[in-house]
Amino acid sequence: METETILQQMTVEEKAALVSGTNFMYTNPIPRLAVPSLRMADGPHGLRIQKEGGDNGISESEPATSFPTAATTASSWNPGNTRKMGEAIAAECRFYGVHTLLGPGVNIKRNPLCGRNFEYFSEDPLLAGVMGAAEVNGVQSKGVGVSVKHFALNNSENYRFMGNSVASERTMRKLYLKPFEYIVKHAHPATLMCAYNQINGTFCSENKWLLTDVLRKEWGFDGVVMTDWGAVHDRVAGLKAGLDLEMPGDTAICRRRILDGIHDGTLPAEALDSACRNILNWIDRYVQPADPKPVDWDAHHALAAEIAEDSAVLLKNDGVLPLSGSEKLHIAGELFRNMRYQGAGSSMIHPTKVTTPKDAFDAHGVKSAALEESDTVLIFAGLTDEYESEGCDREHMRLPENQLKEIDALLAGGKKTVVVLFGGSPVELPFADRVDAILNMYLPGQNGGTAVYDLLFGKKNPSGKLAETWPMRYEDVPSCVTFGKGINEIYAEGTEVGYRYYNKHNVPVRFPFGFGLSYTTFEHSEWTKDGNTCTQTVTNTGDRYGGEVAQLFINGELKGFEKVYLLPGESRKVTITIEEEPEIEYPDTYVVPKEPPRYPVTVESRFTDLNQTFLGRILYNAVLSVVKKQMKQAEKLPDGPEKDNAIKGAYFMKRIMDSNSPRSLSMCAGDRMPYNFAEGFAELTNGHLFRGIRCFMKKIDVPKLPKEEQNA
Repeated sequence: METETILQQMTVEEKAALVSGTNFMYTNPIPRLAVPSLRMADGPHGLRIQKEGGDNGISESEPATSFPTAATTASSWNPGNTRKMGEAIAAECRFYGVHTLLGPGVNIKRNPLCGRNFEYFSEDPLLAGVMGAAEVNGVQSKGVGVSVKHFALNNSENYRFMGNSVASERTMRKLYLKPFEYIVKHAHPATLMCAYNQINGTFCSENKWLLTDVLRKEWGFDGVVMTDWGAVHDRVAGLKAGLDLEMPGDTAICRRRILDGIHDGTLPAEALDSACRNILNWIDRYVQPADPKPVDWDAHHALAAEIAEDSAVLLKNDGVLPLSGSEKLHIAGELFRNMRYQGAGSSMIHPTKVTTPKDAFDAHGVKSAALEESDTVLIFAGLTDEYESEGCDREHMRLPENQLKEIDALLAGGKKTVVVLFGGSPVELPFADRVDAILNMYLPGQNGGTAVYDLLFGKKNPSGKLAETWPMRYEDVPSCVTFGKGINEIYAEGTEVGYRYYNKHNVPVRFPFGFGLSYTTFEHSEWTKDGNTCTQTVTNTGDRYGGEVAQLFINGELKGFEKVYLLPGESRKVTITIEEEPEIEYPDTYVVPKEPPRYPVTVESRFTDLNQTFLGRILYNAVLSVVKKQMKQAEKLPDGPEKDNAIKGAYFMKRIMDSNSPRSLSMCAGDRMPYNFAEGFAELTNGHLFRGIRCFMKKIDVPKLPKEEQNA
């Protein structure tokens, strides 16, 4: 049946069910009208799909290819990479019967300490938009939808569930909304995922200006707007603002409020119908049977290495690289054997296999002799999962202290030294002037070891360019004093983020935006401009094949780029057409609100705020006991990837619990923690024993779901 026909035949109860998810990753089916369930899965750089009957934790997922993260792929400055990656992920989605992929994440990297920066592309909106649009087009070209996230101003983790991003309209329009606008207009994503946070005092999930005025009316978006998992506050206000789907759903309170709103007229029927119409169109377009065609997992493993090789950034080279193979090497650093290849959090993938640098070196017969007998030292360093994860922001921009001590000790020997870095974000590099070469791999995916070997030994030529500035020290970052410190996140620096700030104020940086060395050399002609068209000739003046990026900046902002691959002596003309933008002056003011009090506790308080009272501490520890049990179980597992992922999952859940709110927790937990439990948590913490007990005893009555009616 057509969408309008189905819509006319649906009951209010069926509509209330359709705009709510179920079983964590599905939409609600309407069996009476043959409306199937649509299945979703994380994530931006590879599929994290729960095993049937799993606990929706991080570790219990099906094998899939762990591709390089967005922090890595953006450094390739080649949208062809994210397009190919998107196509490959879509093939794995089809194999497992997933209809929509939750990604890519395109939020601007405002501050290098954001714990989720590894999932985001760039500090620049054009680069983020172009790379994100290519991934969207790649996925959707294979019949799988995407959910571009997190819309909008979701640029930190510590207070993401309740934080208030305070920014002027000019700041939002010129920077933070730009990548989303580009993707909506150039790639037409199936869905957008609205973020947890508030924008100037209104939560994204009920922000009409954001979801309707800008997204739909100005940009022409005609897909589905869904929440991040647990981001609903006032469900009726959300529907009226343009929010279609609540995820993960199974919340009795939200269905109750929808039904009551329709009954008493506070929720217009057309608002509910509009959401149902968008969801039905999405289901009609993307729900299709699983593809029985086997996935070429080996080809995807090889593609992961190919993309990592094109994305790696050679930050320094005093002639020691590439290695000839005749060097006497001493290899050090924990990440040689235990390569960090992906981030920690909801996008953590169960890889089909992992090739570490040690695996690749062993396969090619490369050995490590003792330090005193060596002439060259390779140090594998970087951020570990304890330092960088979804759910919390980093505390500082330094490498782990044990790694810094090891590097200092090895440098004391006076050998040629190469540092290979892993991690999703910039770090301070106090040793940069004392080492001979630095190769930055970011988070290269499951086949990162192959990429490392090929790049170090010159089988491939590094051609990545930084998609973000690497400051000398964290104190040089414009938002360093206030970032991640409280519920109100004030965007006082406006659009002066990343290279816009450092260039304008002449602040020295360790490595600038767009920087990256090569094993060959290139020459760029001056840009010539004819109307909106700019041209430049790039020539490979060295003796190796390699890639180079032509970068067009106008008035200090990146306006276009193109990556070319050239043989020695080869030249190529690059032509970039600048997209015209309307000259609109947006207000550049904002109002700084007062910080809400930590006490009394409300359903919107940070979960750690429960610790302010005796009863609150009991409740907090009762919830955290689940995580502690998960950690104990993980530690009992035999050594290997399964144990590593289980431990990472437990750490992630601890971070999520701490930064969560009772309300958001209830919106994620369904009938395991209904909304009245969240209210009870607040009342008990505030010392209202009997009111708290009454909250726990309260029952929220709602009709059976359509799928339950069918079963009955």
